[in-house]
Amino acid sequence: MKLPALLKNNQIDSVLIVTDEGITSLGLMADFLQECENIGLTTVIYDKTVPNPTIENIEEAYALFVKNRCQGIVAFGGGSPMDCAKGVGARAARSNKSIAAMKGVLKVRKSIPPLAAIPTTAGTGSEATLAAVVTDSSTHEKYAIMDPALIPHYAVLDPLLTVGLPPHITAATGIDALTHAIEAYIGKSNTVKTLEYSRKAIKLIFENLFEAYSAGNNMEARTNMQQAAYLAGLAFTRAYVGNVHAIAHTLGGFYNVPHGLANSVTLPYVLDYYGESVYKPLAELADVIGISRQAESIEERAKMFITQVKELNEKMRIPDKLDMIKDGDIPVMAARALKEANPLYPVPKILSQKDMEHLYTSLKA
Repeated sequence: MKLPALLKNNQIDSVLIVTDEGITSLGLMADFLQECENIGLTTVIYDKTVPNPTIENIEEAYALFVKNRCQGIVAFGGGSPMDCAKGVGARAARSNKSIAAMKGVLKVRKSIPPLAAIPTTAGTGSEATLAAVVTDSSTHEKYAIMDPALIPHYAVLDPLLTVGLPPHITAATGIDALTHAIEAYIGKSNTVKTLEYSRKAIKLIFENLFEAYSAGNNMEARTNMQQAAYLAGLAFTRAYVGNVHAIAHTLGGFYNVPHGLANSVTLPYVLDYYGESVYKPLAELADVIGISRQAESIEERAKMFITQVKELNEKMRIPDKLDMIKDGDIPVMAARALKEANPLYPVPKILSQKDMEHLYTSLKA
């Protein structure tokens, strides 16, 4: 338990812990809180974060930060607490700016208070990224604030914190990490490093996710999945994501679908729809996970990889359709997804409104 002393040694006497009620009720923070108390580090807890955290969550947590004169922030939980904590950091750095005014890229541009991330899932990789994803509950819009200032200063990867995850959350958060790595890999904004991070993450996920799902106490699988999620986070914070995320964000904004589940269900549909524009990189990924043979064509290897994604979803009982999608919402969601994806994401294929609507219809149960 090195983090409390590290914070204290950096002249931080009071921290805001951003988490959710599930983490609080499970007692996962007990050891951390005890160590903070032992060394005289004051903690203030905000545990009202909801899946797809809202502007209200951020403002409530920020009010606690200000009221208690906190000097640092600790995000304890999955992607939602980490997004909320980053939002608090952005507000602390830019107290004269609303969250809405910081939507998009490079709108913070000022150092935030020291931020530590302690992920309890192996999925979002948010402990390594520059993005905070926020939901405006009044408009159902879900959008990202992206700025290097939001990259956490410290990340604590403790696989013990993921051992108690229910299997369905292990599954969805694991495919979330896979989505990050795949979208980073097939996009048009890669570097040598992001390609390497993606390949390593994807290999680790195919080797360890089903084991972590089916044998939750397997510490090697849990450790490897945390490493995979972190590597995928490193990849996509530099290479960005794509249309899978653009669609998933609208599903979270409109219907509060957990982000990992939205990505998991959407990923195979988008990969199929991209067609030949992604055959080459997906064929390379088929080689990475060892499912292809030299004699097979690029197209065959790419389709084998997509089949592997579908089969992994199926083995972990991730649904292949979503029953909450309403026909009347599809045109608006499609338009919002397109606006997010273009020109923000370096997608392998530009989709039209008709393309997007077709994908939403395909997802609908």
